[in-house]
Amino acid sequence: QLQLVESGGDLAQPGGSLRLSCTVSGVDLDQYAVGWFRQAPGKQREGLICSDRRGVGTWYANAILGRFSISRDSAKNTVYLQMTNLNFDDTAVYYCAADPYRPSLSLEVMCANYYTPDHWGKGTRVTVSA
Repeated sequence: QLQLVESGGDLAQPGGSLRLSCTVSGVDLDQYAVGWFRQAPGKQREGLICSDRRGVGTWYANAILGRFSISRDSAKNTVYLQMTNLNFDDTAVYYCAADPYRPSLSLEVMCANYYTPDHWGKGTRVTVSA
């Protein structure tokens, strides 16, 4: 059974950096598209980065373009979200999600709030505060 476990959430200062991890168990990560999402208090879920299997293609939300990046370690079945130049608006619970490879599904749709990937982690909290 596929399970995703996020870690790395913490308190950070504005301008600081954090790296979140999403460890996947039960499946070969390279056969899945993976995305990072977040939800701030009182706000809709927001798709940040979605990456296809093996990380060949990637879609980025404008809000984090140039500040956040995704990477994979296939040997560890782990996906990372590197966050830099954090600001107060980045305060949220961050989730990773995975979908089996679907040729007809674009990464932009996977990250859209009207689409829900099949598998989700329980989230890790990031708080940006001075």
